Parts: sequence; C-alpha cells; structure tokens
Amino acid sequence: MKCKILHESKGRIRVHLCLKRMSLREAEAVKALLLKDGIADEAKVYDRTCDCVIKYSGERETVIKALSRLALSEDAVMSVPENTGEAIGREYQEKLVLQIAAHFARKLFLPVPLMQLYIFIKSLKFICSGLDCLRRGKLHVEVLDALSISVSMIRKDFSTAGSVMFLLGVGELLEEWTHKKSVDDLAKSMALNVDRVWIETADGEVLVPVDGIKTGDLIHVRSGGLIPLDGVIERGEVSINQASLTGEGVPVTKDAGSMVYAGTVVEEGEFYYKPTALSGEGRYDRVVKMIEESEQLKSEIEGKAAHLADTLVPYSLGGTVLAYLLTQNADRALSLLMVDFSCALKLSMPLAVLSAMREAGREHITVKGGRFMEAIAEADTIVFDKTGTLTRACPTVIEVEAFNGNDRNEMLRTAACLEEHYPHSIANAVTRRATELGLHHEEMHEELDYVVAHGISGKIGDTKVVIGSYHFVFEDEGCSVPEGEKEKFDSLPAQYSHLYLAMGGVLSAVILISDPLRDEAKSVIEALHGLGIKRCVMMTGDSGRTAKAIAEEVGVDEYHAEVLPEDKAEYIRRSKAEGHKVIMIGDGINDSPALSEADCGIAISDGAAIAREIADVTIAADDLTELVKLRRLSALLMKRINSNYRFVMGFNGALIALGFFGILQPATSALMHNASTIAISLKSMTDLE
Repeated sequence: MKCKILHESKGRIRVHLCLKRMSLREAEAVKALLLKDGIADEAKVYDRTCDCVIKYSGERETVIKALSRLALSEDAVMSVPENTGEAIGREYQEKLVLQIAAHFARKLFLPVPLMQLYIFIKSLKFICSGLDCLRRGKLHVEVLDALSISVSMIRKDFSTAGSVMFLLGVGELLEEWTHKKSVDDLAKSMALNVDRVWIETADGEVLVPVDGIKTGDLIHVRSGGLIPLDGVIERGEVSINQASLTGEGVPVTKDAGSMVYAGTVVEEGEFYYKPTALSGEGRYDRVVKMIEESEQLKSEIEGKAAHLADTLVPYSLGGTVLAYLLTQNADRALSLLMVDFSCALKLSMPLAVLSAMREAGREHITVKGGRFMEAIAEADTIVFDKTGTLTRACPTVIEVEAFNGNDRNEMLRTAACLEEHYPHSIANAVTRRATELGLHHEEMHEELDYVVAHGISGKIGDTKVVIGSYHFVFEDEGCSVPEGEKEKFDSLPAQYSHLYLAMGGVLSAVILISDPLRDEAKSVIEALHGLGIKRCVMMTGDSGRTAKAIAEEVGVDEYHAEVLPEDKAEYIRRSKAEGHKVIMIGDGINDSPALSEADCGIAISDGAAIAREIADVTIAADDLTELVKLRRLSALLMKRINSNYRFVMGFNGALIALGFFGILQPATSALMHNASTIAISLKSMTDLE
C-alpha cells in the first residue's frame, strides 16, 4: 500500500494512506493489521482523512518497510465485525449532533405556527406511550412525560413542551448508546482467545494460525479445548459445554454429523471436524444476541434503580394534584410534573457500571457483567484453588522416592510415559524432569483412562499401573504400601505435593513436587482481609499435610485438603445457604463446577479454556494483586452508585420543592432537571480511581 509521511517524531509517525476513500470497517482492519504484525505498539486510523498515527518502539526502517508491504485484503476487512464499538460510537455521535443541530435550527428559523404544529405532531408519540401505559394498568414514567407535555400544550406553552421532548430525546439516545456500547464491550470480553489450532494433513498434525484455516480443513480439538470455529464433526464423540453460547448448564454429547459452535468447550473426549464458518464470521453477532436476550448485563442495583424510578411515579402525580389543590396555580403544579427521577436513575447507574468495567479492563481484568462487580463488592468469603492460583502452576519435581525395591529412574520413566498424554501442570513437571535426566522411553502401555482431578490408570503388559492423588491410588484403586516401608512412607516431606505411582496394586514410587507459592499470595490475603473479606479459604486435592503447610505459610483462614471438584461446589453451595456471598477463583477444568456455583467465579487468564468460559471474571495470570484492585474498584463503584442515589433524590426533591413554592418556573425546572441528569451521567463515566 502506498503511503505518504505527513509528520514524524521519535517513536511516532503520521502517514497518509493513498486511497480514494476508506470505510470505518476498513480503517479497523488496517489498525488490526498494524497491531497484529507488531508494526505498532499503538495505532489510530482515521477513515475520513485516510490518515494513520503509529506509535512504535522498534526501528523506524522496520516500520517504513512494513507499511510499504501493508495490504488491505478483502479477508482482512471481513474479519472485522460490522457492529464494533467504534462503529456504534460514530453512529450515535452523528445522531446526537444532528438532533441538537436540528432542535436549535427549528427554534431559529421555523415560523411559530409551523413550530407549534411540529411540536404537536411530535408529542403524539409521547402521549400514545403514556396512554398505552394506562391501558395496561401501569403508572410508569411514560405517564408523567405524556402528562407534562400535554399540560404544557393545553396551556399553549409550546416552548416548554418542545424543550421537554428534546431533552427526553437526548436522554433516550444516550441510554441507547450506553446499552449498545455495553453490549459491545461485553461481547469483546467474551471473544475467543484462540490463536492457533491443530489440523490434520497428509504429513500428520500441524499447528496453524486460526485465521489461516480454510473450509475443508480437518481441525482436531482435544478434551478441555476451546472450539475455534463453527463446523460439523467428522469423527469422534465428545461432551461439549455450550453455556457460553446457549446458557445450558448441562454438557451436550455430540458425535459424527453434529454441529459444533465457536466458543464452546470440550469437557470430555476429542474429535475432528470441518469448519463451516471461517475466522471472523458469526461468533460476534451470536454473542451480542445472547447478551441482549439475557439480563446478565444488569446488576441488581441497576434493576432496583429502574424499579424505584417507576415506583415514584404515583407519588409525583399525587404531589402534582396536591400542589394544584393547595395553590390553585397551574405553573406550580406543572413544575412538579417537569421533574422525575427516571432519567437520572436509569442512565447514571449503567454508566457508572460501564465505567467501572472499562477501568477494570485497563488493569487486565475482564468482567462479563455489572452484577458480578456488585457481587464482588458484597462478598465476605473468597475460595482459592491452590495449584495455579495461590501457586505459580509451574511445579518442579524435587525427588523421586522409590518403594518395593524399584529403581527411581525407571519409576520416573514410567510416570513420564503415562503423564505425557495429558496437558496438566503436574504432568508437564514429570515429563520435563524425565527429559532433563535423559530418561527417554518408547510407548509401553496399553489404552489409558484419565479421571479428572484423580489420576491415570492403564496397563503395562499384564500389570495394572495407576498414578495420581492419594485418594485415587489408595482409596479408589485400593493400592497398598509395601511391607516394612510404612515408616519411610509416613516420613515423606509435608511441604511438597506427592504424586503416587503404583504397579500391581502396590506402591512403587512417590514423586515429590514443589509448587512454589506466588510471591504476592500472602500480601494479597492480608489486603483482602483489610478490604472486608472475612473468610479466605484454600481448597486443594493435595494431602492434608501439604495443604496444612501451605495454608500456614499463606495465611488463609481455613483450608480443605484432598477435595474433589464436586466438593468445592458443595462447599460454596453450603456457604451461600448460610447467607454468605462467595467468590471462587481457580484455573483448571476441575474448578469449573465451583466457578459456576459461586456468586462470582474468577478464572486465571492462562488457565483451562472451560474455566475461562464459565467464569464471570478473568484476571491476568502474572499477578494476584489484581484481585485487590478488583475488590477496591467494586467497592468504589457501589460507593458511586449510592452517591448517585443521594444526589438524584436530593437534587430533584429540591427542584420539586422550589417548583411547589413558585420559585422555579416549569421550563426552568425541566432545564435544571435534565441538566443535572447529564451532569450526573458525565460524572458516572469518569474513572473511579
């Protein structure tokens, strides 16, 4: 693509793209290409002028060469969703400017009779809406709007009626804009996080970028994986969690010929399928539709605000009638009608929530809905999974203790042979240590059976081999410690996690694994206590000795060892039944039931795909202090919402009083009421910190 440099300084360059015209979607595609290829650290593309501002940290020559190679293909444009936040913003900015310009143009240039006719015609929409409310037996804000406009016109005060309708129109436009932008932000937060996928070729399976997939490619997805594109299963049978798309809580079994959808997660099994929709097609629109049909976006307090606004309508009507009876003054009565609590309450609350969600996003925290921030602010209990959450999820094999006369290296080799097939942090540690010691192996086992959160069982020759937790090996599988080695078994160091390997029903080795605590874990627990969390609970599948050592080191209030996925979920259910608000934070497939059960489930960003999909909030993997930021932001959000309540009720109450005593005229009351609504809305959009 031909470009012309307009201006440049260190680390920043402004270029003109030599195109006749550019659509907003094309501008977004150019921006995506610049960021994707690493040309720019930041980029802004202006579709109307075909200019582009690039901020970079690399070499200038690299940027210039990359710009010269830049190609705006049809595929690149099609990969950008049509209704992005930028497109929504542009649409509503133009609507708002046109609405304001048209209002003042009519006031300046339209003759009085025509202006009055226009106001009368425009009022019919509001009057019909109010009458429809009455017909349905409802006394909502629409009745107040219709009555105030009707009374103003009956009194031939067309200027006040026109101003009221104009301000109501601006409020509706802002509310619609806010809602659509919120939906877009939420859809982006739920967008897929899949960069590369496995496809089957004549030379074996190959890892390729997802945007390079073509119709007809055969994609392989394994247990725990996120399905990247819509398609039809060619072979395999799987259980798929479709909660992120359909809201179904129960996994769905699918086999050859079944349709699978992007963004859903494989809970069990693996399969091969051919895509029917390529990257960028379909997913965004389906997510938007799902959000719009659900109430997930609204927090409980937003619903209360809307309900309160409608509840106050009868009192406003009663106050208007009372004011007229007491004063016999129509202006004073009308001043009360000009003030309602609806606009400010219904608009400022969602804006405050949206602002908090955006602020959280800047801290690498993705929140899928306002009600989850409310839950975090009100929570008194937080449940931590241990591995990958309080620890770094990069376990290391410290030692292999052999039993029953076995060689420790041979036992490690056998363990690696079993574990290499399953992408778990402990399994990775075992195979990594075997590789470091040069313990290479050929496949010596028959078919393996993997039990989530328990372990692996299989056969080597005629001998049954199991590897996993104490509960799995000794209780489920009934294995035993060799005679004479009980004391050695009991003296294994408690500070390490233990992975047990048994052959033929007898313990063969214990692999000691260190899973170091996060440096910030203890300080995060202390900070959460300081922010009002009363119970910090750790739940782990490790033995009681290991769990106790870690719990004492990190400072949690209670811990539970050797728990299964269903145990975590049951603990949360029980806590909620006791009246507690519970947050759950985890990163694995086995945490999914508990994440779903909690008032707010928080997943680590590099954890299992199903955990991220089910969770209500996702935080970055590198720092647990984001939990503290999230709790603080949520508390500040609730403080702002309560402050908004007080301001709206107080200020509008004062306007009603001033109107009742004749100090404010109806038009002034309407102006000040709507100006305060805009002011409180703008304040709600500012940062909390």
